[in-house]
Amino acid sequence: MFQRESLINDLKLHPCAIYFTKVNGEKRAMHCTLMQEHLPPSTNMQVLEEAHKEPKNQDVIAVWDLQIKAWRSFRVDSVESAEIIDGY
Repeated sequence: MFQRESLINDLKLHPCAIYFTKVNGEKRAMHCTLMQEHLPPSTNMQVLEEAHKEPKNQDVIAVWDLQIKAWRSFRVDSVESAEIIDGY
């Protein structure tokens, strides 16, 4: 099982490939990050940080999907594996 804070820390420092099972049972691989240089300019980092600290959001991590260029999220308990993407 993956630790939420560990995933968030990795995502803040690197682009990552997150492999998880969606709520509908579908398997998904997502290249994503929380690195500020990859996020849209309109991203308010303070609001994002606070949202990740909210008790109601502890099961979910919101991330920037690098392939479709949009905000997506995944449930921490659905993560099967995660890896840092080198050279992105």
